[in-house]
Amino acid sequence: MLEPTGPLPPEIYWRRRVFAIGILVVAIAVVIWLAVMIARGGGSTGDPKAAAASATTTTEKQAGETKPALTPDAAVAGASSAAPGPSAPASGAPVAQGQCPDQSLAVKVTVEQPTYKSGEQPVFGIVITNISATACSRDVGSGLQQISVYSLDGQKRLWSSTDCYPDGQPDVRMLNRGEQAAFQVTWSGSTSQPSCAGARVPVQSGAYSVVAQLGSVRSAAEPFNIA
Repeated sequence: MLEPTGPLPPEIYWRRRVFAIGILVVAIAVVIWLAVMIARGGGSTGDPKAAAASATTTTEKQAGETKPALTPDAAVAGASSAAPGPSAPASGAPVAQGQCPDQSLAVKVTVEQPTYKSGEQPVFGIVITNISATACSRDVGSGLQQISVYSLDGQKRLWSSTDCYPDGQPDVRMLNRGEQAAFQVTWSGSTSQPSCAGARVPVQSGAYSVVAQLGSVRSAAEPFNIA
């Protein structure tokens, strides 16, 4: 079956067979090469359509990325952007080993009512939230919390909870993911200075802001009035 037959010499038929096989091999090689190039080109970063799709996906993910535990603080910051207090030093002792690090926490401060009459004592609420993905414990004792009242523009500090009462009992709380620890502090309405130096006098009527802090974690400023 493989022996060439016909009127021509056998070597002619063999040459024809070799030539046909060569053409077939070249054609197969070209097809394989084209398939490989197409496959590489479709996944290449130089493909404009692929690059556009990737950029759209990234943008959508970034736009949707949120941190729900921080949202209340963000709202407070928007409502009181006119009253940002200056950065205060970290309050209390360094974080004990094994406790929630500062970056795992969010702090929010609220005012019980927007306006107080002169002589009334404003009440502030402090909420400490574990915004990390795991449970951890933290000492949130009163000596480690710092609640400060500023002028509305944040340029002048009028009072701080740690000026005259720097010490407090330890209060170690185990906070699960998203769990909160809430506290209340009542302010006498009088000024104070570090180490409780100088005279304490009632503040005048006007607009003020309050800021809460634990370690290096600082809340947004919350405005209130004394009429």
